[in-house]
Amino acid sequence: MYNSVMGITKDNAIKAIQELPDDATYEDIMEKLYFMEKVEAGLKDIHEGANVSHEEVKKRIHRWLK
Repeated sequence: MYNSVMGITKDNAIKAIQELPDDATYEDIMEKLYFMEKVEAGLKDIHEGANVSHEEVKKRIHRWLK
């Protein structure tokens, strides 16, 4: 669920890293943290109404493909 405190906190980052396999690389860690940041940003956009509905996306794509 959306949390009003945005961003990946240190505790969340540590937990995510600890959940990765023991042989995780720096690239794996960065990918996980990047994914988490993008999810948080998306949730923030939804919370703030800065998103586009599925119907609107379909309309826009239809116009682009003409």
